Amino acid sequence: LSNPPMTSSASPMKIGMRHRTTSSSKVQTVLQPVPGFQVYTAGRPPWFGKDGVIQKPFLIGICGGSASGKTTVAKEIIGRLQQRWVSLLSMDSYYREYLPEEKPIIRANNFNFDHPSAFDLNLLVETLKRLKQGKHVNVPIYDFTTHSRVKGKEQIIYGANVVIFEGILAFCDNRLLDLIDLKVFVDTDDDERLSRRLIRDIRERGRAVQGVLDQYERFVKPSFDEFIAPTRSKADIIVPRGGSNHVAIDLICRHVRNQLIKRGLNTRCELAEAYRYGDMDGHPEALPDNVRVLEQTQQVRHLHTVLRNRNTERDEFVFYANRLMRLLFEHALGGLPESSWQKVTVTAPDGSSYEGVRRATTASGAAASLVGVSVLRAGETMEPALAAVAKDVRLGKILIQTNPETREPELHYHRLPTSIAESQVILMDATVATGAAAMMAVRVLLDHDCPEQNITFCTLVASAAGVSAIAYAFPKLRLVTTAIDPGLSDAYYIEPGVGNFGDRYFGTTGGGQDDSGDETC
Repeated sequence: LSNPPMTSSASPMKIGMRHRTTSSSKVQTVLQPVPGFQVYTAGRPPWFGKDGVIQKPFLIGICGGSASGKTTVAKEIIGRLQQRWVSLLSMDSYYREYLPEEKPIIRANNFNFDHPSAFDLNLLVETLKRLKQGKHVNVPIYDFTTHSRVKGKEQIIYGANVVIFEGILAFCDNRLLDLIDLKVFVDTDDDERLSRRLIRDIRERGRAVQGVLDQYERFVKPSFDEFIAPTRSKADIIVPRGGSNHVAIDLICRHVRNQLIKRGLNTRCELAEAYRYGDMDGHPEALPDNVRVLEQTQQVRHLHTVLRNRNTERDEFVFYANRLMRLLFEHALGGLPESSWQKVTVTAPDGSSYEGVRRATTASGAAASLVGVSVLRAGETMEPALAAVAKDVRLGKILIQTNPETREPELHYHRLPTSIAESQVILMDATVATGAAAMMAVRVLLDHDCPEQNITFCTLVASAAGVSAIAYAFPKLRLVTTAIDPGLSDAYYIEPGVGNFGDRYFGTTGGGQDDSGDETC
């Protein structure tokens, strides 16, 4: 792949035996190496159409007895699908918290971990629902040595094009079955499953041989016969011999590929073509109601003249860009909803009263939270200007880059403040061309439960096509810019634009317009 993840600590996940003592549902950066191809989960392509509406991911459910090879089958599917964004969710992560009176029973190996009551099915169903909606989820980490969840630690999974859910009781609840698009049952011989379980529980979970055998005879085998084996009839595909059955896995992958083709997205091309062929109103004089443009005073036109001049030196470009950013944010903050402000009376130096306003406060008396989120790289240049006009702002970041092969924006990284769902959010990117990357950034905020009406998108220069795309896809959002340019080239560059904003601001060299943020997006 041409766009590897930005993190340097990622390493390939080994195929075969799981060497771990805790549950593992997190999305690995590299899930599996395949000849000539590596499956990356960073670099998420668009998961929504040009209208901003989410295209639901394809959910594969894999069920089978303990140690039947479900995880191996999941990894084989991931490797053969060659999808850039896949999430693997294990039911092992959803063992419930046990009551104090149950702990002695567990220590005496008298507790049935293969019974449906051992799992937090309500939390699991809610997790899968959120994944189907393209939203992020916090997955608990279960420690098999202590039979409890690891306190204060969770693994974050953020949506996917394909979600693979595996577990011994994946088909035991009708609510789970209703969410799964393709049901796979891994059918492995009882003796082989027992031998695998012995090795796993002794090596990985610190169990004694006799304890493993006793638990198998008293709980594992009876539960398989009662709860798991009957769910074979609910499967769309049965895979004998687990991960070694390449014919069955190829069949599964062929079916999934066909489904993904039907759900295929080409957002930037769709947006650009819609604008060119008149499906969107791209004329600045007919702006949507949720778009505001900074008044074009002589001062603002002077700043734009400097920024658009190709001969402007870097230090001068940075100075005047920062000035324009501060004007933009002052204008944007003035347009926050009425609920963001409250009336207040203060005493003036001469002792008289002044009726004014201040930022609304929460129940605790603190000012309502204001969050700034920059779309890296170019959006990061706007953070100091925002902090200069709102000193208590908290900052987050989203990294979106263009795939040079598909020309589509891809999500690589995000870090957002924890209370973003209750905050007014200023989303920042220096420029907007087609609006595809901006729409992706908005979708990230929405997927983290930030209300659309709480988002203000700020950009210095936008194309008419990008403005129309964002405004009509998200009508409750506020879009504020200092200028709207009429043109959009065949390569999705703003015309006339300001060139590659990131390169000109940071003094780097590149090609075309900006490769991060939205000048090429």
